[in-house]
Amino acid sequence: MLRFNSISALHAHLTAVRQAGQTIGFVPTMGALHAGHLNLIEQAREACDVVVCSIFVNPTQFNNPADLARYPRTLEQDAAQLETVGTDVLFSPSVTEMYPQPATLRFNFGALETIMEGASRPGHFNGVGLVVSKLFHLVQPDKAFFGQKDLQQVAVIKCLVRDLNFPLELIRCATVREADGLAMSSRNRLLSPKERAEAPALFQALTLAQNMLLDEATPEQAKAAVADYLDGWPAFKLDYIEAVNADSLQSVSELQPPGQTALCIAAQLGNVRLIDNVVF
Repeated sequence: MLRFNSISALHAHLTAVRQAGQTIGFVPTMGALHAGHLNLIEQAREACDVVVCSIFVNPTQFNNPADLARYPRTLEQDAAQLETVGTDVLFSPSVTEMYPQPATLRFNFGALETIMEGASRPGHFNGVGLVVSKLFHLVQPDKAFFGQKDLQQVAVIKCLVRDLNFPLELIRCATVREADGLAMSSRNRLLSPKERAEAPALFQALTLAQNMLLDEATPEQAKAAVADYLDGWPAFKLDYIEAVNADSLQSVSELQPPGQTALCIAAQLGNVRLIDNVVF
C-alpha cells in the first residue's frame, strides 16, 4: 500500500494510474476504522482496479469544537487494517494541506439542510460538501463508496455529484452492524462500557417502528411508539425519528414502494450522538 500526505504526490501517482487505463474506486473516511469501512474497501476492491482510501478528520463539518477534539484518531492502526483488505493508496493529509487558507465557499443543499441532521447540526453539510468536493477533485474516482448508515450524507453527496457534474458513480453500501444490532460507527468507541451495553436499544427502537409500519401503523403511531420505548432508557435523549422517502429524505405519511421508505433515528447517549436508519 502506498501512503501519501501531500496533494502533489497523490496527484502524480493517480495521473499515472489513469493514463494506464485503470479504474479508481474511492472510500473517503475520517479514520478510526471498523468493519463497516473495511466492507466499503472490499466492495471497491471487487469493482475497480485501484482502491484509494482517504483518512482526514475534517474540521469544517464539526459545529461542536469539543466533538472535533474528542473524535478518535488512530492512523497507524487504520493503515494496518487497510493493508489487510487490499487497499492500494492511503491519502492522509494534514488540515493545512487540505485548507491552506480558511474556506469561504458555502454550499446550500436546500431542504436537506433543514431536516434531521441538517436541523440538528447547522453547517455540518456545508463542511461535508467542501471536503468531499475537494477529495473528488483530487482523486477523480470512477466509483465512490459510502455507507448507508449516513443516509442523509449520501443524499447530500448525490446532490453534489449531480449539480457539479462529477463524472463518477456513487454507490451506497448496506450498513454493517455489531452482533447486537448496533450500527458500526467510529463514535462507538467513545461510549463507556455501560453506554455501550445500552446502545443497541436504538436499533431495537428502529426495528419496533419498522415492524409497526409493515403492520399498517401510520408513521405518527410508529414515531410515538419509539419515543415511548426510549423513555424506558433514560440514558438516551431522542433527537428525532422520521419516516422519509429513501432518496429525497422528505417525510412520508405512508409506506412507499419497496426500497423507497426509510426510517431514520438520532439520539444522544451520554456525550455521544448516535444515528441509524433502515430502508425497506
